[in-house]
Amino acid sequence: MQSEHPRGSPARCVLFWDYDTQWGLDRSRSGRAAEGLGLREFVNTDRILDLLARYQLPACFAVVGAAALPGERPYHDPAQIRRISAAGHEIASHSFQHEWLPGLDRSALEATLRLSREALEQCTGSAVETFVPPFNEPRDFPGRLSFSLSERRQARGVRTNLPRLCDALRVAGYRRCRVAYQPLALQAMRRIGGERLFAPRRPISVRGVQCLRLNAGCGFGPDARRSVAECARRGGVAVLYGHPHSLDGGDTQSEAHLVECLAALARWQKEGLVRTCLPRDLALAD
Repeated sequence: MQSEHPRGSPARCVLFWDYDTQWGLDRSRSGRAAEGLGLREFVNTDRILDLLARYQLPACFAVVGAAALPGERPYHDPAQIRRISAAGHEIASHSFQHEWLPGLDRSALEATLRLSREALEQCTGSAVETFVPPFNEPRDFPGRLSFSLSERRQARGVRTNLPRLCDALRVAGYRRCRVAYQPLALQAMRRIGGERLFAPRRPISVRGVQCLRLNAGCGFGPDARRSVAECARRGGVAVLYGHPHSLDGGDTQSEAHLVECLAALARWQKEGLVRTCLPRDLALAD
């Protein structure tokens, strides 16, 4: 793989793990049965930590704040969250109890942001400045011509769109957020198959919050690796993510796909094409 962007400025890749625990699975919007998945979150996280250590790659674990409180699995494991942090990985907030943010008014939004951050910081002793919205929503962002009819239909009355979320994040002390909005032009191009699905993205500022935009679907399969390859050729940031409870499933979040992806990242990093980093590192570079 040859790089087209200037040497000395390797593309970057950020790995996220959405650590939902049973809080998130109880609020699943997919309609699938979630029984038993909560316990797998913890066992699979131990395996993920082993793999990240083997390939010497960092990751950001977006943790539901309530999981950091004292209690038992499948809802709580503060000791494991401390181990993640002690291993050098970044801990981000994934809300307090995996709330669907578009349906929250300002008061409820401020509460989940504050409670989650406080619980995580008290658990690890480290600052939490990155946020990952549950379900990758809100996506409604009129300023970038991204409109979510489903969010507007389901969140009646006062609702949270992306600018309102970023306003609240800034006030609560967060500096970064992972986002997944899709402008109308992008949605249209995807429907006709002409858009470069894996085009590199660069962080943007929304209401003073640095936003890292997803440019591949969930998982670590061929699409995710293609996204990283595009960034290695052209510059930019590849943002990949998965869920620990799906590591032993049969989709692109499986361990087989993850190992192949991590091996490629380690190889490209050694070649100087891609640098795998944490969200907090991007704040220093952009």
